[in-house]
Amino acid sequence: MGSGGREHALAWKLAQEAEVFAAPGNPGIATVGDCFPFKPNDHASLRILCKSLQPDLVLIGPEDPLIAGLADELRTDRFAVFGPGASGARLEGSKAFSKEIMAKSGVPTARAVSFTEPAPAKEFARSLNGVVIKASGAALGKGVVVCNSIEEADEAIDAMLVEKSLGEAGSTILVEEKLTGKEFSLITIVSGKHFTSLPVAQDYKRALDNDRGPNTGGMGTYSPVPWVSDELVKKTEAAIVAPTVRNLNKSGIDFRGVLFSGIMVQDGKPYCLEYNVRFGDPETQTIMMRLGSGLSGLLFAAAIGEILAPMPVKDDAAVSVVVASGGYPGPYEPGKAVTLPATLPENVQIFHAGTQRVQGQLMTAGGRVLSVSATGATITLARETAYRVCEGIGFDGMYYRKDIAAEAVSVR
Repeated sequence: MGSGGREHALAWKLAQEAEVFAAPGNPGIATVGDCFPFKPNDHASLRILCKSLQPDLVLIGPEDPLIAGLADELRTDRFAVFGPGASGARLEGSKAFSKEIMAKSGVPTARAVSFTEPAPAKEFARSLNGVVIKASGAALGKGVVVCNSIEEADEAIDAMLVEKSLGEAGSTILVEEKLTGKEFSLITIVSGKHFTSLPVAQDYKRALDNDRGPNTGGMGTYSPVPWVSDELVKKTEAAIVAPTVRNLNKSGIDFRGVLFSGIMVQDGKPYCLEYNVRFGDPETQTIMMRLGSGLSGLLFAAAIGEILAPMPVKDDAAVSVVVASGGYPGPYEPGKAVTLPATLPENVQIFHAGTQRVQGQLMTAGGRVLSVSATGATITLARETAYRVCEGIGFDGMYYRKDIAAEAVSVR
């Protein structure tokens, strides 16, 4: 269920092992499975569709239907569902709730207080050495403002609480102490009391080269990440993932789905910045390119609460570059005709994120339009291939960052 680049990558991988159906899907997903025109917020139609198809496994891609309890409804209908119920999805639906879980679990994290009024929020911000303002609700990856001054913090607080720039998602905010260090995301498959993590992928949030411009949903990723060692992943699992999973169980939350932990490493110690409850985008595109076989079995085991075996991972590196509409993440004009390369190298996939077909013509339909994902024996080779394919894509106003994985080209 879903229509983005994340869902296309998952459908592409799963279609190598199983018959895939999607709702609503997109033109890319339609090349690997049948698509049905029901949106993820149309719970009634999706339940009817599942009763008709009788799938062995239902995978819910986006966070909104998870937060709204779609997984609970489908489990009531006796389907095996990969995705947490509404109680577990609060980890992403409410950053205030996720901070409570971190505190109860003893997870290292930045100091933060939630507010609904601007004056006390601004007062608390002045007590911190550095400030991050976060919308408590789900804001499509755009609810975090890292502030370089107290004036920027005041502006972000007013934007969310006074101007309602993020609507209901920003009606409660967190004013958080700013940590410094390197960030990475850990995507962990959770099966009630059991978990296993997928390969780490480095994300690029800013719209423009050299990490300039506004935050986006993500402009590219690469994997493996040279500075994230196996030891660091194990340390993160022990300090953050394991206690969180234990506390969720202790709280009566049977979490079956993705626990996506945003990590900041400061002085060698991992701190949890936030949780999400679905696969990352565009991390998923890169990760799917590196996984061996067995994803369908892993997700099914998680959905029914079984012990999980680690996924096999290929030695090749992978790089994904997002091709976006001009203006994104601000206003952009959809409906631009898209041309793609006539042929692709075997080690490349183009994942559709914001596309539609109009009278047979592929058109833009979103801010992030496509993701070009390539593999190679090294990050350098994968990166060169991805960018070569990007040059063969065309639509009016398109842009993409030119520096994805640039800092990793001298290593794997």
